[in-house]
Amino acid sequence: MNDLRFDFIDARHPLYAGELELRFRVLREPLGHAREDVKFPFEDDSLHLVAHANGDVLGCVLFHPEDAHGGRLFQMAVSPSLQKKGLGAKLVRALEEELRTRGFRHVHLHARTPVVPFYARLGYTLYGEPYEEVGIPHRNMQRDI
Repeated sequence: MNDLRFDFIDARHPLYAGELELRFRVLREPLGHAREDVKFPFEDDSLHLVAHANGDVLGCVLFHPEDAHGGRLFQMAVSPSLQKKGLGAKLVRALEEELRTRGFRHVHLHARTPVVPFYARLGYTLYGEPYEEVGIPHRNMQRDI
């Protein structure tokens, strides 16, 4: 991971296809969802942060602004070979740093139940009741940045 870079991209960027592929492989394919299910209608209005090396997207996290002060972190994905090695935390912290420079103060997210401890370690707290999304249990979490 020595040559790993973090960049904000958009749908016109050459790395966008790699971001979509990673999101599909990590977040949608294991649930039996179609490749088309990976895109969100508000992608073009969202920030896309990717971690990449040698043209390969190894991690990503997106943020959709909902008002002038906050929004939703979504589509956090890390290549399976790099999971549990700190890359996810680096992505979230880099995103939060950029959001602060843009004047955002609050972030919320829909966490799959197994990754609630990951976000809790990063300072996110639970709110609301458990629910199901994309066929699996989720919890809402939030953090002031």
